[in-house]
Amino acid sequence: MQVGDVTAWERTFTQEDVIQFGQISGDQGIHHVAPDEQGRLMVQGLLTATLPTKLGGDLNFIARQLTFEFLRPVFTGDTIRCESTITQLEQDGERIRMSTAFACRNQHGKEVLKGSAYGVILNPAR
Repeated sequence: MQVGDVTAWERTFTQEDVIQFGQISGDQGIHHVAPDEQGRLMVQGLLTATLPTKLGGDLNFIARQLTFEFLRPVFTGDTIRCESTITQLEQDGERIRMSTAFACRNQHGKEVLKGSAYGVILNPAR
């Protein structure tokens, strides 16, 4: 790992994803349970935010601070690609302090979510 490394992941959100997340989170806003005129549900913002947290999990990253800026809605059927860039890496004893910046874009290339994360990776040699 080094500063500038980029990881990416994408997924297409389904109605079942939105329904299950609503049941788990309690976020049952009308826009998440009643389809719009095109038959779509709006994806919960924090469900969309699972993309950058998944990328952090792949690195065994323990987040201490997360910031999200929700730029436009995501609907069922949308495919969202998230790219996360390491912006800071610093060895600190048994931990690596790490910061990232991420951006999520829909299938049309429009940014739907951006933000940053700060946290640690525990040294596996502990």
